[in-house]
Amino acid sequence: MKLAVIGTGYVGLVTGTCLAEVGHDVTCVDIDSNKINKLKSGQIPIYEPGLDKLVKSNYEAGRLHFTTDLETIGQPQAIFFALPTPPNGDGEADLSFVLKASKDVAKILKTYTVLINKSTVPIGTAQKVHDIIKSNTKAPFDVVSNPEFLREGFAIEDFMKPDRIVVGTTSAKASKIMAKIYEPFTKNGAQLFVMDTASSEMTKYAANSFLAIKLSFMNEVANLCELLGANVDQVKKGIGTDTRIGSKFLNAGIGYGGSCFPKDVMALEKIAQHNNYDFKLLKTVMQVNDRQKHILANKITAVYGKDLSGKTFAVWGLAFKPDTDDIREAPSLEIIRELVSCGAVIKAYDPEATANVHRIMGDTIIYSLTAKEALEGADALLVATEWEEFINFDPKVIAKEVRDKTVFDGRNIFDPPAMAKAGLKYHSIGRPQK
Repeated sequence: MKLAVIGTGYVGLVTGTCLAEVGHDVTCVDIDSNKINKLKSGQIPIYEPGLDKLVKSNYEAGRLHFTTDLETIGQPQAIFFALPTPPNGDGEADLSFVLKASKDVAKILKTYTVLINKSTVPIGTAQKVHDIIKSNTKAPFDVVSNPEFLREGFAIEDFMKPDRIVVGTTSAKASKIMAKIYEPFTKNGAQLFVMDTASSEMTKYAANSFLAIKLSFMNEVANLCELLGANVDQVKKGIGTDTRIGSKFLNAGIGYGGSCFPKDVMALEKIAQHNNYDFKLLKTVMQVNDRQKHILANKITAVYGKDLSGKTFAVWGLAFKPDTDDIREAPSLEIIRELVSCGAVIKAYDPEATANVHRIMGDTIIYSLTAKEALEGADALLVATEWEEFINFDPKVIAKEVRDKTVFDGRNIFDPPAMAKAGLKYHSIGRPQK
């Protein structure tokens, strides 16, 4: 099928590339000419494992195209909107990009087209998009909600082998086209659920908010475990094997970040407010997560005092999670700012996110080229992101390099007995200190 994707950010580029990979002819459109030129030359603007190879192979095969000119896409059977919906000043989702694209697309429509909203948008957005397009074209069309459920670091796998595909539409014609688009996936066992647009839009917010609730609950349990002498790792095993609960999203740590959970939890709570509903649980989740981001800094000041002048800390991990360069709402940045404000010197290392952090923090911290280099001359080590190379790092090397032989682990990546054996004073989240 001939398809188009408006927006080549994280969701748009993954969507367009994966649809091309299964045989569709896909044109990706973006107003950023620099980004489009880089994509044409094989340069990927984001870090996502495996994406660079897929973009290159599909572009060279002629199934994937890039352009800044919307009018050159012709008349595709379906157009995906994969545009940013960042929170505005009061936490609501900013729909300006989606609504502008709707007006622009309407002007080029000549034949029946399905307009597919892949962006995370408030309930009722599909109707707003429909109204804008209808007022700007006489061509027949349908607007469909088709939320994405991609995990950064696993986006290719999630798209190619989805748990479910959610489609929001009451149009039989649009449903058939959506079924055809996703036929390569449903043939391999993926479930496609068709529902009304409002339910589809709510599904995305409900999914992310529930996962944020699950993470925040486990962080609260971990904090209580520390006070009671219990071990959150054992608690996780005890409840995670319950099929009603499941083992995913039960890792205690320093809070969630990224482009989805913070934004979507806040947006759903705002939607509730506008409909005169007090969503108390979501308010509490946001408060819990904000507090959790300070847990590691509190542990550090409890050991060293609030005046950290003359102290140097190595920080492993800047991205909000491993296998991505995304630093949006990353807990690491909150920790670093707090320590710097107390007078500390920070030596940071991340396999992929350093350049992004430098753009916003400049030279207020020192950027190391390797994990070991960050340790050199540091008084203690902080772990903020659970990259695989950190998990496999030899504790004996840490003990040799770090002056105070102290580790503050915000992601519980190390084994406490192994750290004690290496002669390290080890502080983690929700586990007894050895």
